[in-house]
Amino acid sequence: MKMRINIIDAMAKRGNVFTFDELVKVFNIPRNVLWVILSRLEKQGWVERIEKGKYLIIPLGAEKGEYTVNEFVIGSLLVKPYAIAYWSALHFYGLTEQIPNTVFIQTTVRKKRQNVDIFGVKYKIIKVKGSKFFGIRKEWIEDTQVNITDKEKTIIDCLDKPQYCGGIVEVAKALRSGKFDKGKLLAYANKIENSGVIRRLGFLCEFLGIGIDIPRVETRNYLYLDPTMQKKGGKNAKWHLIVNVDEKILGSLE
Repeated sequence: MKMRINIIDAMAKRGNVFTFDELVKVFNIPRNVLWVILSRLEKQGWVERIEKGKYLIIPLGAEKGEYTVNEFVIGSLLVKPYAIAYWSALHFYGLTEQIPNTVFIQTTVRKKRQNVDIFGVKYKIIKVKGSKFFGIRKEWIEDTQVNITDKEKTIIDCLDKPQYCGGIVEVAKALRSGKFDKGKLLAYANKIENSGVIRRLGFLCEFLGIGIDIPRVETRNYLYLDPTMQKKGGKNAKWHLIVNVDEKILGSLE
């Protein structure tokens, strides 16, 4: 009993969640013995398993199955390396009023399950190339440091993969807010090495009257402004985009 209490106390000092590997580093106890102890702690309602080898500590007075922590904290355990990104980061920074019903997590590794449901919350894990994994900061959430893409990288990621942010209209709202560093945004747009990002950013900045000098892309190919929308629309020759979003909607953004 004393060992179980010691384990809970030691891991609680690190935050509300912990992994089996972290436990092994703290206690000089055989792994098979630790697995047995954790199994008993789970049955007694001291901890709840998030995934294999990943646990949530249940506070005194709370009931197992009725207590959880911030979804970003849980998301931070699901894959390494990671960053809370796309629509989730947009909402975190107040760049969209829409509340996503999924937590979007960016990583550079392949995870067997890209879609998971934990404690009633949906998580979407998106793998990107290592060259696209940058612009990440740490934020304190419920006594835990969580990786999250910064504002500028969030906007660029959403231009790169609009399907993970609710579409181009949500990106336009973020740009209209003006809550970002223009120089950093342009640098990130070039660094991500996707001409579609440059073209979408150039079109939106021009349409919204945002003063950023976006270089034109030399190409003959056209792509959709918003790949999540209908596959038809007028062509914009300057940015080589098929504008398949109603410009009246973009023009009426607050």
